[in-house]
Amino acid sequence: MEIEDETETNLINLRRTIYLTIMSSAEFEEAGHKLLKIRLQPGQEIELCIMLLECCSQEKTSLHYYALLGQRLCMINKVHQKNFEKSFMQQYSMIHQLETNKLRNVAKFFAHLLGTDALPWHVLAYLRLTEEDTTSSSRIFIKNLFQELSGHLGIRMLNERLSDPSMQESFESIFPKDSPKNMRFAINFFTSIGLGGITENLRDYLKNMPRLILQQDKRVSRSSESVDDRPRKRRRS
Repeated sequence: MEIEDETETNLINLRRTIYLTIMSSAEFEEAGHKLLKIRLQPGQEIELCIMLLECCSQEKTSLHYYALLGQRLCMINKVHQKNFEKSFMQQYSMIHQLETNKLRNVAKFFAHLLGTDALPWHVLAYLRLTEEDTTSSSRIFIKNLFQELSGHLGIRMLNERLSDPSMQESFESIFPKDSPKNMRFAINFFTSIGLGGITENLRDYLKNMPRLILQQDKRVSRSSESVDDRPRKRRRS
Protein backbone atom coordinates (compact mmCIF):
# COMPACT_ATOMS: atom_id res chain seq x y z
CA MET A 1 0.00 0.00 0.00
CA GLU A 2 1.29 3.45 -0.99
CA ILE A 3 0.78 6.19 1.59
CA GLU A 4 -0.08 9.57 0.08
CA ASP A 5 1.11 12.65 1.93
CA GLU A 6 -1.94 14.93 1.95
CA THR A 7 -0.34 17.45 4.35
CA GLU A 8 2.21 18.42 1.64
CA THR A 9 5.02 17.88 4.15
CA ASN A 10 7.22 16.38 1.44
CA LEU A 11 6.63 19.38 -0.83
CA ILE A 12 7.47 21.82 1.97
CA ASN A 13 10.64 19.91 2.76
CA LEU A 14 11.59 19.85 -0.93
CA ARG A 15 11.14 23.61 -1.24
CA ARG A 16 13.19 24.15 1.92
CA THR A 17 16.00 21.98 0.49
CA ILE A 18 15.96 23.89 -2.80
CA TYR A 19 15.90 27.24 -0.99
CA LEU A 20 18.83 26.36 1.29
CA THR A 21 20.82 25.02 -1.68
CA ILE A 22 20.31 28.23 -3.66
CA MET A 23 21.06 30.56 -0.76
CA SER A 24 24.07 28.69 0.62
CA SER A 25 25.99 28.25 -2.64
CA ALA A 26 28.86 30.62 -3.35
CA GLU A 27 28.59 30.49 -7.16
CA PHE A 28 25.81 29.65 -9.59
CA GLU A 29 27.79 26.67 -10.97
CA GLU A 30 27.93 25.16 -7.48
CA ALA A 31 24.21 25.78 -6.95
CA GLY A 32 23.33 24.24 -10.31
CA HIS A 33 25.43 21.16 -9.58
CA LYS A 34 23.78 20.66 -6.18
CA LEU A 35 20.24 21.30 -7.45
CA LEU A 36 20.59 18.67 -10.15
CA LYS A 37 21.52 16.12 -7.48
CA ILE A 38 18.20 16.59 -5.66
CA ARG A 39 15.86 13.68 -6.30
CA LEU A 40 12.68 14.96 -7.88
CA GLN A 41 9.48 13.09 -8.56
CA PRO A 42 7.96 13.49 -12.04
CA GLY A 43 6.28 16.89 -12.15
CA GLN A 44 8.33 18.36 -9.30
CA GLU A 45 10.84 20.01 -11.64
CA ILE A 46 8.67 23.14 -11.63
CA GLU A 47 9.59 23.62 -7.94
CA LEU A 48 13.13 24.59 -8.97
CA CYS A 49 11.74 27.43 -11.08
CA ILE A 50 9.28 28.53 -8.40
CA MET A 51 11.88 28.70 -5.65
CA LEU A 52 14.54 30.33 -7.84
CA LEU A 53 12.10 33.10 -8.80
CA GLU A 54 11.01 33.43 -5.18
CA CYS A 55 14.61 33.87 -4.02
CA CYS A 56 15.29 36.33 -6.84
CA SER A 57 12.24 38.46 -6.09
CA GLN A 58 13.07 38.74 -2.38
CA GLU A 59 16.39 40.52 -2.97
CA LYS A 60 16.61 44.29 -2.50
CA THR A 61 18.31 44.62 -5.89
CA SER A 62 18.53 42.32 -8.90
CA LEU A 63 21.41 39.86 -8.53
CA HIS A 64 23.00 38.30 -11.60
CA TYR A 65 23.52 35.09 -9.64
CA TYR A 66 19.89 33.98 -9.99
CA ALA A 67 19.69 34.78 -13.71
CA LEU A 68 22.89 32.83 -14.40
CA LEU A 69 21.53 29.88 -12.42
CA GLY A 70 18.25 29.99 -14.33
CA GLN A 71 20.18 30.11 -17.61
CA ARG A 72 22.25 27.09 -16.58
CA LEU A 73 19.14 25.05 -15.74
CA CYS A 74 17.48 25.94 -19.07
CA MET A 75 20.60 24.98 -21.03
CA ILE A 76 21.00 21.65 -19.24
CA ASN A 77 17.44 20.35 -19.55
CA LYS A 78 14.56 21.32 -21.86
CA VAL A 79 12.15 20.41 -19.05
CA HIS A 80 13.44 23.35 -17.02
CA GLN A 81 13.17 25.61 -20.07
CA LYS A 82 9.50 24.63 -20.51
CA ASN A 83 8.87 25.23 -16.81
CA PHE A 84 10.44 28.69 -16.93
CA GLU A 85 8.19 29.43 -19.89
CA LYS A 86 5.18 28.44 -17.77
CA SER A 87 6.55 30.52 -14.90
CA PHE A 88 6.86 33.54 -17.19
CA MET A 89 3.16 33.30 -18.02
CA GLN A 90 2.18 32.72 -14.37
CA GLN A 91 4.32 35.58 -13.06
CA TYR A 92 2.91 37.99 -15.61
CA SER A 93 -0.68 36.97 -14.86
CA MET A 94 -0.19 37.82 -11.17
CA ILE A 95 2.17 40.77 -11.68
CA HIS A 96 -0.31 43.18 -10.09
CA GLN A 97 0.19 41.32 -6.79
CA LEU A 98 3.93 41.98 -6.66
CA GLU A 99 5.62 44.98 -5.12
CA THR A 100 7.54 47.23 -7.50
CA ASN A 101 10.94 45.96 -6.37
CA LYS A 102 9.91 42.31 -6.79
CA LEU A 103 8.49 42.74 -10.27
CA ARG A 104 11.64 44.60 -11.35
CA ASN A 105 13.80 41.70 -10.18
CA VAL A 106 11.57 39.17 -11.94
CA ALA A 107 11.56 41.22 -15.17
CA LYS A 108 15.36 41.46 -15.18
CA PHE A 109 15.62 37.73 -14.47
CA PHE A 110 13.54 36.83 -17.52
CA ALA A 111 15.29 39.47 -19.64
CA HIS A 112 18.58 37.66 -19.02
CA LEU A 113 17.07 34.32 -20.06
CA LEU A 114 15.74 35.89 -23.26
CA GLY A 115 18.95 37.77 -23.99
CA THR A 116 21.00 34.58 -23.74
CA ASP A 117 18.43 32.52 -25.69
CA ALA A 118 17.93 30.29 -22.66
CA LEU A 119 14.22 31.07 -23.06
CA PRO A 120 12.50 31.14 -26.48
CA TRP A 121 11.30 34.56 -27.60
CA HIS A 122 7.80 33.34 -28.40
CA VAL A 123 7.00 33.78 -24.68
CA LEU A 124 6.60 37.49 -25.48
CA ALA A 125 3.28 36.57 -27.08
CA TYR A 126 1.89 36.42 -23.52
CA LEU A 127 2.31 40.21 -23.27
CA ARG A 128 -0.32 42.45 -24.85
CA LEU A 129 0.71 46.09 -24.88
CA THR A 130 -2.46 48.17 -25.08
CA GLU A 131 -3.96 50.70 -22.71
CA GLU A 132 -6.84 48.36 -21.85
CA ASP A 133 -4.72 45.21 -21.41
CA THR A 134 -2.04 46.68 -19.13
CA THR A 135 -1.91 48.03 -15.60
CA SER A 136 0.72 50.21 -13.95
CA SER A 137 2.39 47.02 -12.65
CA SER A 138 2.47 45.25 -16.00
CA ARG A 139 3.83 48.38 -17.69
CA ILE A 140 6.66 48.54 -15.13
CA PHE A 141 7.38 44.86 -15.83
CA ILE A 142 7.47 45.37 -19.62
CA LYS A 143 9.57 48.53 -19.19
CA ASN A 144 12.23 46.75 -17.12
CA LEU A 145 12.14 43.67 -19.34
CA PHE A 146 12.88 45.61 -22.54
CA GLN A 147 15.31 48.07 -20.98
CA GLU A 148 17.31 45.13 -19.63
CA LEU A 149 17.18 43.41 -23.03
CA SER A 150 18.41 46.60 -24.67
CA GLY A 151 21.26 46.85 -22.18
CA HIS A 152 22.20 43.21 -22.78
CA LEU A 153 21.89 43.07 -26.58
CA GLY A 154 22.13 46.71 -27.61
CA ILE A 155 19.34 48.59 -29.33
CA ARG A 156 20.44 47.55 -32.84
CA MET A 157 20.55 43.83 -32.05
CA LEU A 158 17.27 44.05 -30.12
CA ASN A 159 15.61 45.73 -33.08
CA GLU A 160 16.92 43.00 -35.40
CA ARG A 161 15.53 40.26 -33.15
CA LEU A 162 12.14 41.98 -32.95
CA SER A 163 12.10 42.44 -36.74
CA ASP A 164 12.66 38.73 -37.45
CA PRO A 165 9.97 37.83 -40.04
CA SER A 166 9.57 34.31 -38.66
CA MET A 167 8.68 35.66 -35.18
CA GLN A 168 6.21 38.41 -36.09
CA GLU A 169 3.23 36.34 -34.99
CA SER A 170 4.70 36.19 -31.47
CA PHE A 171 5.45 39.92 -31.39
CA GLU A 172 2.17 41.25 -32.77
CA SER A 173 0.72 41.54 -29.26
CA ILE A 174 3.59 43.84 -28.22
CA PHE A 175 3.44 45.84 -31.46
CA PRO A 176 -0.29 45.65 -32.21
CA LYS A 177 -1.46 46.65 -35.67
CA ASP A 178 -5.18 46.14 -35.13
CA SER A 179 -6.00 49.83 -34.60
CA PRO A 180 -4.27 53.24 -34.80
CA LYS A 181 -5.03 53.80 -31.11
CA ASN A 182 -3.16 50.66 -30.01
CA MET A 183 -0.29 51.38 -32.38
CA ARG A 184 0.14 54.90 -31.00
CA PHE A 185 0.00 53.59 -27.43
CA ALA A 186 2.81 51.08 -28.09
CA ILE A 187 4.91 53.68 -29.92
CA ASN A 188 4.46 56.25 -27.14
CA PHE A 189 5.20 53.64 -24.45
CA PHE A 190 8.54 52.55 -25.92
CA THR A 191 9.50 56.12 -26.78
CA SER A 192 8.84 57.24 -23.18
CA ILE A 193 11.24 54.58 -21.82
CA GLY A 194 14.00 55.48 -24.26
CA LEU A 195 13.43 52.63 -26.72
CA GLY A 196 11.68 54.44 -29.54
CA GLY A 197 14.16 52.89 -31.97
CA ILE A 198 12.43 49.50 -31.81
CA THR A 199 9.15 51.01 -33.04
CA GLU A 200 10.40 52.04 -36.49
CA ASN A 201 8.47 49.29 -38.30
CA LEU A 202 5.32 50.10 -36.36
CA ARG A 203 5.72 53.82 -37.14
CA ASP A 204 6.07 53.06 -40.84
CA TYR A 205 3.00 50.82 -40.74
CA LEU A 206 0.96 53.52 -39.00
CA LYS A 207 2.18 56.15 -41.47
CA ASN A 208 1.18 54.00 -44.45
CA MET A 209 -2.03 52.74 -42.90
CA PRO A 210 -4.43 55.02 -44.87
CA ARG A 211 -2.81 53.89 -48.14
CA LEU A 212 -3.00 50.22 -47.08
CA ILE A 213 -6.68 50.55 -46.21
CA LEU A 214 -7.34 52.19 -49.58
CA GLN A 215 -5.52 49.36 -51.38
CA GLN A 216 -7.55 46.76 -49.46
CA ASP A 217 -10.79 48.54 -50.38
CA LYS A 218 -9.77 48.52 -54.03
CA ARG A 219 -9.03 44.79 -53.89
CA VAL A 220 -12.41 44.10 -52.30
CA SER A 221 -14.23 46.19 -54.91
CA ARG A 222 -12.35 44.49 -57.75
CA SER A 223 -13.14 41.03 -56.41
CA SER A 224 -16.82 41.89 -56.06
CA GLU A 225 -16.86 43.30 -59.61
CA SER A 226 -15.27 40.14 -60.98
CA VAL A 227 -17.92 38.06 -59.24
CA ASP A 228 -20.70 40.21 -60.74
CA ASP A 229 -19.18 39.96 -64.23
CA ARG A 230 -19.22 36.16 -64.25
CA PRO A 231 -21.74 34.69 -66.72
CA ARG A 232 -24.74 33.37 -64.93
CA LYS A 233 -26.17 29.96 -65.78
CA ARG A 234 -29.64 29.92 -67.18
CA ARG A 235 -32.21 28.07 -65.22
CA ARG A 236 -33.87 25.15 -66.98
CA SER A 237 -37.63 25.40 -67.16
